[in-house]
Amino acid sequence: MSALLDIEGLRVEFSTRRGLVPAVRGLSFSLAKGETLGVVGESGSGKSVTSYAVMRILDRGGRIAEGRITYGGVDLRAASDREMGALRGREIGMIFQNPRAALNPIRKVGRQIEDVLLRHSRATRSDAKAKAIEALKAVEIRNPEMRYHAYPFELSGGMCQRVVIALALACDPRLLIADEPTTGLDVTTQKAVMDLIADLTRARGMSAILITHDLGLAAAYCDRIVVMKDGEAVETAPSAAIFARPAHAYTRKLMKATARPGAELRDLLETPTPAPARPEIGAPLLRVEGLEKTFADGTRAVKGVSLDIRSGESVGLVGESGCGKSTTSSMIMRLLDPTAGRILFDGEDIGAVPAARFPRDPRRGAIQMVFQDATDSLNPRFTARRAILDPLLRLTGLDSAARAAKVEALADQVGLPRPLLDRFPHQLSGGQKARVGIARALATGPRLLILDEPTAALDVSIQAVVLNLLADLRAELGMSYLFVSHDLHVVRLLCDRVIVMRDGAIVEEGTAEAVMERPQHPYTRSLLDAAPVPPALPAADMSESLTTEPARCAS
Repeated sequence: MSALLDIEGLRVEFSTRRGLVPAVRGLSFSLAKGETLGVVGESGSGKSVTSYAVMRILDRGGRIAEGRITYGGVDLRAASDREMGALRGREIGMIFQNPRAALNPIRKVGRQIEDVLLRHSRATRSDAKAKAIEALKAVEIRNPEMRYHAYPFELSGGMCQRVVIALALACDPRLLIADEPTTGLDVTTQKAVMDLIADLTRARGMSAILITHDLGLAAAYCDRIVVMKDGEAVETAPSAAIFARPAHAYTRKLMKATARPGAELRDLLETPTPAPARPEIGAPLLRVEGLEKTFADGTRAVKGVSLDIRSGESVGLVGESGCGKSTTSSMIMRLLDPTAGRILFDGEDIGAVPAARFPRDPRRGAIQMVFQDATDSLNPRFTARRAILDPLLRLTGLDSAARAAKVEALADQVGLPRPLLDRFPHQLSGGQKARVGIARALATGPRLLILDEPTAALDVSIQAVVLNLLADLRAELGMSYLFVSHDLHVVRLLCDRVIVMRDGAIVEEGTAEAVMERPQHPYTRSLLDAAPVPPALPAADMSESLTTEPARCAS
């Protein structure tokens, strides 16, 4: 197969106040026509910067310092802005990691797809709407005719991601660059989207670059893998070979940190430690009875949900996007008012208190939440110290000295180094921001912690650390968790019981082992079947090989 894309000796630098910082160093790889190449590695490894260099959309201060990027015989580094504008969308499509940032917040999503089609002469004014609706259908968006008229803020994160995928595929590009394309998607939609990309690649001879931290996806959908660390490719090999016989210690570290069947939480850590004792399960702390939520447009998002969570218990709430799990957790958190039903917390009906008044209720501090997006949930103008301090100012009567001591104690508790407390969110890594969010949620000493996809956007090694931190905190503080997630492997590791929702109702619940190993409902079985299975660890002792650096990586 001839190469569609060639990258040779690529070096990308960014100008900062401290001088030039290299983000990509001497990177070389090629992509054949019809091939799917996976690029894996942790945040900061240079994966996304490489894709931005190919698209010539580097941030201000970034520049291609050395190397060549050739696409279909065209030197992209030497191409004019006009030539690149013609190539983007028509020849090279890109699915961005943050879908909300990639969409115009004040333009209907259907119109945004029309814009791409019209710009590249793939539609006329008369048929652009119909083609935009077809693009929405292709990515499994329900009621595409209605969603055509929606603004991004009216759609869930998963829906926005699907719209971005529709935009990237609208003009049938020859090369698709997918930067974490399934972040925020449930497992069945994730499988549908990846199957769609795979089918298009085969049917149209299209090539694809899949940038991901999900080794299960990379193993299932990629022909070859490039493993990046600190701006360099440390290992390149066919997918089957790289996962069966990883040559580099870093590749083995990533594989070990990935949640997988048969592994326990401590197995994910680079240096395993003894697992904490599970807290004693006590009397019911939360009881939800016949919870209903109907929105103003008539949508019944939650239909008669009843559940309970005991003191010290961790309960997983799983299901596809739109199944009602986030709406249910928002009502329990008292961010939304239920249409009907009761929410009993420690025997008292907190659902009777309007959501607008609950922030001033003395029980507010007993129920806290860790949000899905650690970046968006932090005030960009607050330092980490001020973010953790915020609930102490609002919900406690502590004096200044006691508050300051409490903030530092919380930082210690979640493993956030004290020197980082005076940094702003943009100066912190994803894992550090996750720790700030957890520390903030713990500030008031909650008895129930609602965790809304807290590790969905984290690298696997950081996810492993955060999951173990949550298990340790639960054991230490005796808290109860409501863990909302679509990652079934993670739910199995952290939860005692699992509740499965579909179309606003509970279809199955039971112990984590029973639901995961012996599912009774066909929908639960479909979720488990759709979940990507991470590659198994090689037969060699991984714990020993992690300390051994090979002489050279596979090529």
